Amino acid sequence: MPTTSALTTSPASTAVPLRRRRRVGTSTVLLTLVVAATTLVVLLPLFIVLFTAFKPTAEVNAYPPTLVPSDWTLANFRTIFGELPFLRLLGNSVVFAGGVTAFALAFDSLAAYALARIDFRGRKVLLVTIIATLMIPFQATLIPVYQIVADLGWVNTYAGLIAPRAADAFGIFFLRQFFLSLPRDLDNAARVDGASELRVFAQVVLPNARPALLTLAIFTFVNNWNDLLWPLVFTTQQEMGTITSGLTLLTGPGGIVPYGVMMAGSLVAVVPLVVAFMLVQRKFIESIATTGIK
Repeated sequence: MPTTSALTTSPASTAVPLRRRRRVGTSTVLLTLVVAATTLVVLLPLFIVLFTAFKPTAEVNAYPPTLVPSDWTLANFRTIFGELPFLRLLGNSVVFAGGVTAFALAFDSLAAYALARIDFRGRKVLLVTIIATLMIPFQATLIPVYQIVADLGWVNTYAGLIAPRAADAFGIFFLRQFFLSLPRDLDNAARVDGASELRVFAQVVLPNARPALLTLAIFTFVNNWNDLLWPLVFTTQQEMGTITSGLTLLTGPGGIVPYGVMMAGSLVAVVPLVVAFMLVQRKFIESIATTGIK
């Protein structure tokens, strides 16, 4: 029969778990506050863009500045749609960024597959050469590439915007590293069954590389969508520009920047990216976790 001392819980034994729960609760609160403060700091530029897009010009230039507008207006949005062929610029951005992404995925995956899964003479030298091109500044090759595009008559064309970026050294290296992580037994079994190299690539390797392909697609699309220098160099006609290059046309005389109009254009430009990311958010997070970017 249990004794009275065994059935009775001492105050000292209950004090330790209580203090531990209090420490855990305090740590949780502090962590929540830190995360909330960090989130606000990260989102502050987005809030500034959002609220400035709805401010009248007088309030944008007022001092001291305010975050939330006191007089909300849509005049900035009417300006960008009235002074610019904004829908055409939006379509050009979709064609440019989407076309570069599609071609880059196709060519980068083919090159990466050859470097990762096919043994041929000079493979290591070719890989080192491709990686070495990453150290060449983009600006160093801009003029020679423009000269080639001009000689082909591709200035102010979609081909001139897309073709020079149809393959990327980083994309090749990134996909090669992922292909190396796939078991070789998969493609060896397909070859034993009589599958050609192209069929092994299309039906065995690519389906298993969807997370890496999605990651590369998002990075490529966003980088080209936000690019300013490339469309400015390879397009001289307003109707062939992209959103980023088109917004530069709103700069007033003497270099005066209409910040309200610029923020409205930037807000409209970022909406397609947000929508696209929300649609593939789960797959994107899965791809990051699967590929283990290092």
